[in-house]
Amino acid sequence: MKRAGAAGFMIATLLFFYGGRSMGTPPTANSNQDRTLSVEQASRFAGLAMKCISREYPNKPEHVLNTAADVLSPRALHPAFYGCFDWHSSVHGHWMLVRLLRLFPGLPEGVAVRAALNRNLTADNIRTEASYLEAPNRQSFERTYGWAWLLKLAEELNGWDDPDGRAWSRDLVPLADAIVARYLAFLPKQNYPIRTGVHPNTAFGMAFAHDYARATGNRGLLGLLEERARTYFQADTSYPAAWEPGGEDFFSPSLMEADLMRRVLRPEEFQGWFRRFLPEIGKGAPAALLAPAVVTDRSDPKLVHLDGLNLSRAWCMRDVSASLPNGDPARRVLSDAAARHATAALDHVASGDYAGEHWLASFAVYLLSGSGQ
Repeated sequence: MKRAGAAGFMIATLLFFYGGRSMGTPPTANSNQDRTLSVEQASRFAGLAMKCISREYPNKPEHVLNTAADVLSPRALHPAFYGCFDWHSSVHGHWMLVRLLRLFPGLPEGVAVRAALNRNLTADNIRTEASYLEAPNRQSFERTYGWAWLLKLAEELNGWDDPDGRAWSRDLVPLADAIVARYLAFLPKQNYPIRTGVHPNTAFGMAFAHDYARATGNRGLLGLLEERARTYFQADTSYPAAWEPGGEDFFSPSLMEADLMRRVLRPEEFQGWFRRFLPEIGKGAPAALLAPAVVTDRSDPKLVHLDGLNLSRAWCMRDVSASLPNGDPARRVLSDAAARHATAALDHVASGDYAGEHWLASFAVYLLSGSGQ
C-alpha cells in the first residue's frame, strides 16, 4: 500500500505471523479476534476492486472466435466478469469484495459494494457466463486458474447468512456447477501436472477446488482431487526449488504443491512427505526460495507478477509451517520467511499502476484474512 499505510500493514503482518492465532482456518464473519485487517485497510482494498470490476478497458480476453458473430465486447461476452483487465482477475475481485463484506459488515464502502455485486451477479448474467463455456473450442477457457477462483467465490458465498449473499450464491450455481463438471471431465485425462509459476499451475487449481469440495460436501470432486494429488505429487522428492523463481512467476511451483498436499495428506503423512520433498528447508535452503523476489518495474504486467509471488509464497509458507510439528526446524524457517515475503509485498499492493492494482489486493486479502483450510 502507499507509504502512509505501511506501518499499519507491518504491524498487522507481525501480529498475523507471530501473534499465536490459529493458522490454516479462515476467519468467520464477525470474528474480531481473528482479524488482521483493519477496516481502513479493508476499505483501501475494496476501493481497488471497485475501481476495476466495472472497468471494461483495457481488457485482455481469453477468447476463441468460432465465427465473425463472436467478435463482441468483453461486457457482451462476460456480463458478470468483464472488468479488471481479464476474466479471472474480475472473478477474484468479486471474491475479495464478498470476503470483505463478510469480515466487515459495517465497511464504509459496503452499500456501493453491494450495489456493484447486485449489478454483476444476476441470474441472467451468470447464465450467460455458463453458456459461454459450452461453445466449441472453449473447453480450456481459464483452466484451471479462473476455475479455481470461481469456486473460491462460490465457497465464500456458501452458507453466508445474508440476504444478498444467499441470492448471489443461488444465482452463481449454474456457473459453479459448470466449473465442477470441467474439473471432473479434465483431471482424469491429465496424466501430468503442470508445474508452472503462472495461471495453469495444477496444484493451485486443485487446492482451491479442494477447499470448495470440502465446504460444499461434494464427495465426488473431493475424491477425484485427492486421488489426482497423490498420483501427481506423492512420489516427489528433493524438489529443485533452487531454480525458482521464474521471471514472471506469481506462484512458487514447489510451495503450491506443498500447500495442496497439506490439505490432502494426514498430518503425520504430510510431515514425512514434506521432509522428503524439501529436505534442506530446516537448514535455510534453498536460499532462493526463502528470499523475497525483487520487482524492478511495477508498470510491467509480467514483472509485477513477482509482487504476487511474494504474497502467495507468504500464504503457502505460513500454512505449511502450521502443518509441521513444533520441534521441526522447518516450521520456524518457513514462518520467518513468510513474514519477510509479506513485508516485501504489502507496501506495493497499491502501486499507482493498473498492471498490479487490478489483482494484487485479492492476493493480499487472501493472505491477511486467513487462507487455506
